[in-house]
Amino acid sequence: MRRIWIVLAVMMLAPSAASADVVRQPLDDAWWTGPLLAPGAGTLPPGHFLFEPYFFDFMPTASIDAQGNSHPLPRENNFGNQSYLIYGLADHLSVGLIPRFRFKDAGDGRGSSAIGVGDLSLQAQYQLTQFEEGHWLPTIAVNLGETLPAGAYDRLDRFSNGFGAGAYTTTLSLYSQTYFWMPDGRILRTRLNLSYAPPSGADLMDRSVYGTLPGFRGHASTGATAAADLAFEYSIDRNWVAAMDFWLEQDENTRVTGSYPGMTQMVNDLGRARVFYVAPAVEYNFSSAFGVIAGARIFAAGENTAVSVTPLLAFNYVH
Repeated sequence: MRRIWIVLAVMMLAPSAASADVVRQPLDDAWWTGPLLAPGAGTLPPGHFLFEPYFFDFMPTASIDAQGNSHPLPRENNFGNQSYLIYGLADHLSVGLIPRFRFKDAGDGRGSSAIGVGDLSLQAQYQLTQFEEGHWLPTIAVNLGETLPAGAYDRLDRFSNGFGAGAYTTTLSLYSQTYFWMPDGRILRTRLNLSYAPPSGADLMDRSVYGTLPGFRGHASTGATAAADLAFEYSIDRNWVAAMDFWLEQDENTRVTGSYPGMTQMVNDLGRARVFYVAPAVEYNFSSAFGVIAGARIFAAGENTAVSVTPLLAFNYVH
């Protein structure tokens, strides 16, 4: 977090005006799709909607334990789709939902039996301020989300059919977005998003995504998640944009308690996890209303988590 704020401070203190012999790019000349990971701080005008489907493949290659030691994992592909459906409900207020679908192709042959439904998220976003060229104040918004346990998470016939967490999770986020003019006159759009998500916990039966096996009865007290995302988009020209996210996340300990038949109660702490991702991407915008972005979320550092690469492709359409 300290490094993120240092980078942001340097950006804020850098001169936003190009040299006198360089033409500043007008704001309406830049078309954007958005970086891979950081949602925007703006809201839609009343009656307008946004549709942004993401397609990805989460590919873990190793696990990192709490001491930082790496352990190889068998090959697997976790295919997924996550779509943002956002509607402008009123001035400065947008609402939306995020459905998810998953399929796991495991290297050991125990992949998912079918495409499954993941957890469903609902959200509302209220815009507090609006960026104006020549002023320092960025666009700022608060976002309140609620994730519903729609995906299967326990009583599984195989682990690879588990696509949910089993918990209701409320996420409170603060989004910000501003613009800088680089020495060549091109625009650098910058986002800083902060979020905190305390889940409710989940009752467990039999085989579950928390590693329990048939016969288990118990409860998972899931830990809260805090995340920060610093993202940059550089307008190469009206159509092409280079993007980069720097994502830092901490997941508090999840405790699984319960028992198997004939056994005393067990307690299993999964431990606190930290992870840092970078997500380079390239955007091509066909118009101000439609664009496509392709890139990857890449593990850079962490503990008690998976080393992974996740290629992503998304389309963004606003009407």
